[in-house]
Amino acid sequence: MVTINRRILLGGAGLALAAPSIMTRAALAQGTDTMTSIDHAMPPETHRFKLGAFEVVVVKDGARPSEKPGETFGTDQPPEAVGELLEANFLPADKFVNSFAPVLVNTGSEVILFDTGLGEGGRVNGMGRLIEGLTAAGYTREDVTIVVLTHMHGDHIGGLMEGGKPAFPNARYVAGQAEYDFWVDPARAGTPAENGQKGVLASVKPLAEKTTFIGDGADVVSGVTAMAAFGHSPGHMIYRLESEGRQLVLAADTANHFVLSLQRPDWEVKFDMDKAAAAATRRKVFDMIAADRLAFLGYHMPFPAVGYAEKLDTGYRFVPKAYQFDI
Repeated sequence: MVTINRRILLGGAGLALAAPSIMTRAALAQGTDTMTSIDHAMPPETHRFKLGAFEVVVVKDGARPSEKPGETFGTDQPPEAVGELLEANFLPADKFVNSFAPVLVNTGSEVILFDTGLGEGGRVNGMGRLIEGLTAAGYTREDVTIVVLTHMHGDHIGGLMEGGKPAFPNARYVAGQAEYDFWVDPARAGTPAENGQKGVLASVKPLAEKTTFIGDGADVVSGVTAMAAFGHSPGHMIYRLESEGRQLVLAADTANHFVLSLQRPDWEVKFDMDKAAAAATRRKVFDMIAADRLAFLGYHMPFPAVGYAEKLDTGYRFVPKAYQFDI
């Protein structure tokens, strides 16, 4: 049996991708008995970088192609306008890809996972690969000490449970109070939010005793601060990370497409639950990111989902991360 030194794995961001043969199904299953049905030739994409003293690992939980972008983005616009904006940005007018990017932050004293991907429910379609990605990056489920939920849509809470048990057995949890209160309220029954509520009742409510519920401005740990960004969901939260003078905003679903949501932030988006509030939040958050020249990680941005926002007349231009964190 080949023994993999965890320090070696952590020492190079590309090692797991450069040597996929070491990531066998047995390796994935070690300490992760509910994952033994997974048998991919390659681990999912991961991306590692330093933020001051923090180590940040982004995992591609999966990606889903869809047709008719105008039925999701710019739903208050003519479909032709949506297609024209996509084509102007070298993208197909009739299709788009939605990817999912949970992120792990190792502060040195805590291993914090922000959102959990699609989990078991996504695997039939080749998604739900977070745990595989953490394994490829040198982490186990047991290493995670805090799970932070930006909000409680299914693609963010789907990986909380594995086989009916907590997927991260040693973790405590942090979530927005307003978000939780909305989803567990019996008034959701019989409304369009009912299916979402079922997911929260199944995956989040059983963990409530281990959960700290927070609001705007609360610190998760030193260097990790919550910011209210309501609209996409009733209690949607984003997080500002800071270590040794370096900063990164985990913007979650404030913007859901790097062109359609950023260049036209006022356009309505199907999955924004309060569309006017979501548009106002996009303006507020990305005005701050652009003005302060902050890096941000967007859950649905093109992998590795990290970049900057340049102010344009109508909105913002997404500028992907390059080597800014390497020097």
